[in-house]
Amino acid sequence: MAVPGDHPEIKPPRVGVLLINLGTPAAPTTQAVREYLGEFLSDKRVVEIPQIVWQPLLRGVILNTRPQKSAAAYAEVWTDHGSPLAVYSRRQAIALKERLGDSVLVEHAMRYGKPSIEQRIHAMKQSGCDRILLAPLYPQYSGATTATANDKAFEVLQKMRWQPAIRTLPPYHDDPAHIDALKRNIEHAIASLDFEPEAIVTSFHGMPLRTLELGDPYHCQCRKTARLLSEAMGRELVVSFQSRFGRAKWLEPATDDTLEALGKQGVKRIAVVAPGFSVDCLETLEELAIQGREQFEEAGGEKFAYLPCLNVSGEGMDMLETLVRRELGGWI
Repeated sequence: MAVPGDHPEIKPPRVGVLLINLGTPAAPTTQAVREYLGEFLSDKRVVEIPQIVWQPLLRGVILNTRPQKSAAAYAEVWTDHGSPLAVYSRRQAIALKERLGDSVLVEHAMRYGKPSIEQRIHAMKQSGCDRILLAPLYPQYSGATTATANDKAFEVLQKMRWQPAIRTLPPYHDDPAHIDALKRNIEHAIASLDFEPEAIVTSFHGMPLRTLELGDPYHCQCRKTARLLSEAMGRELVVSFQSRFGRAKWLEPATDDTLEALGKQGVKRIAVVAPGFSVDCLETLEELAIQGREQFEEAGGEKFAYLPCLNVSGEGMDMLETLVRRELGGWI
């Protein structure tokens, strides 16, 4: 039966994959960082303090002091193509698209900043996607990362008359494909060094201790990733947590304290890796690779290497393709 001439255009049905990461300022400037932090730190999943208490502190103090310092840090790692997180996220989407073929539309989005989850979901629906896999690229689940990414997507869906079918990528902290990718990536990086590390430090992003006490599985999943990776590599790994903020007690041991302690204990050669990050970003390239080196060397260390995240390495893309194809089962 012919479609009436005045009927709205209907795109052929497609499957979509939306890779989601945390986000980044649009530029390494104080104003851009202030806008980004304002959105990020206003998320009730990220800062679990009553808004009547938190917002005056955020607007009156933090957003008037922290952006300038953070902008200087971003400037240290900014590239000609933008922030590393934005660059690698975009490249991951392109590389995955090449692997999955023309039948699947692959896009990337940021929970905070641009391209936004809302923009991407609407664009994918307009392109004909009636089935979308939301893929927050956080190996370890946390309410402040995976959950808030999904929350935002579902918030967008609530406003849509014609919703696509949705699936979400589960945490993959202990997935054999993830552990194998980390192992191969680390071993390749170490093979390229001019020294053999006496210790390998695995640095995960920190979370307030309160999140663990409230039942968030993040800490346990980080520990399991490190344990499985240690077993796969056949060597002990040092576990630590970075990026403490504020006065609350955070997960321990802290990465900066750990690096200082290793140097003072006489360890001269170390490598640091961040298996909780899917791509390199400010926290890995500035906090670990730059600040971490300084902390270790000031404590007596001599040789320091930061080992890159999976990014768009062959190992990383093999893993991502494996995970996504599994979750698309029955759709493609």
